[in-house]
Order: sequence, then structure tokens, then C-alpha cells
Amino acid sequence: MTSAVTSAIGDYGLYAVFLLMLVDAVFPAASELVMVYAGALAAGAFSGQTVTLFGREIDSTLWAYVAIAAAGTLGYLVGAIIGWAIGRYGGRPFLERRGRWVHITPERLDRAEAWFARYGDWAVLVGRLVPLARSFISIPAGVLESPFLRYVTLTAIGSAIWCFGLAGAGVALGQSWEHFHEDWRYADYAVGAFALLGVGYVVFRMVRRRARRRAIESPTEG
Repeated sequence: MTSAVTSAIGDYGLYAVFLLMLVDAVFPAASELVMVYAGALAAGAFSGQTVTLFGREIDSTLWAYVAIAAAGTLGYLVGAIIGWAIGRYGGRPFLERRGRWVHITPERLDRAEAWFARYGDWAVLVGRLVPLARSFISIPAGVLESPFLRYVTLTAIGSAIWCFGLAGAGVALGQSWEHFHEDWRYADYAVGAFALLGVGYVVFRMVRRRARRRAIESPTEG
């Protein structure tokens, strides 16, 4: 995961940051790693890799940082608008049928409803600043008919805080990126372990369901 993300940013710079953050607005795409790495890239931490915009290299660390953070903010905002539209026009029935495609289960939708009931529209801003949960706000906000202009405004503010903050941390890391990168690899191991557990659970449920069906269909002995 980390290698794929960092390679994409190293190869495509601002465009990769924009696209990855767009995806993260509706599906977790390691936005923390994306923005921290992009910030380190802006600081010139990687030999031979620079930040470019429309084919022109950005020499200033400050402006490279601003460009990186702005790309992340705009990408996330576009993705959040797409997610809101999916929820608004697809509605709860769509999520009940297809929500698992974007990891939005009925339970997560119920939690989102409780979140909105507690905080109102401010749930959008608060949610954008909570790791992982931030990716599960967009579609439920549309389902719950969060007013579009307020939704966009609060999302833009939350996304800017997130992207500029993490990119700033990446700039501060600078040449220390490799140590951070090695530590982040533990996240890869955790993701792999959870994936294996998930596959094992699905297989267990399938085997159990099949055994139960056979027990029901087979005649009772004696």
C-alpha cells in the first residue's frame, strides 16, 4: 500500500495527490500517508523528484507546499461532492443494496445518522477531522440531505485543515521521511492481517451456512 501510494505521488505529483484525495472522500485511501509524503516531496526530500505544475517545476518549498496542500484540498472536495450526490440521489435504498461497495454498512449509516443528530451540519466539519471516519461522511450526508452549500463550505474548511496540516508535517519531516516510511509499514501489515481475517470470516460463514442448509434438507434419522 505505502509503495503504491508513494510511487504514484513520486511519478505524477500534484495530479496523484488530487486523485488519491478525491478517492479518499468516499473510500479510505490512506490520506494521512498521501499528504505527509507529498509534503516531504515539497520539501525536496527525495533526490530527482520535484513538484511540477503544468510541466513547470516549482522551485520554492513554500509554494510547492501550498500547491500540494491545495491539490489535496480540492481533490477531496470534488470527491466529497460526488459522494454527497450519490447519497442524495441514490438514497438509503441504494446504500442498503450497494453500500458495501464503499464499505458503508447499515450499522455505519446508523452511526452517521446519530452523528448528524448530535452535531447537526457541524458533523460534516468534525467528521472531516477524524481519521478513517472522514471517508464515511460524504454519502451519508447526501442521504440525510445535508444542505449542499453548507456541506461544501464545511467540507472545504475541514479538508483544508487536514491537508495543509499533514502536508506541513511532511515538510517538517523532510529528510527524516525514511524513518517515518519504515514505521508506516506496520500499517501495511495490519491491513494485510485484517484482510486475511476478513477472508477467513467470510469462508467460515459460507461453510457454516452450507452445513446448516444440508442439516435442514437431510431427513431426520430415526
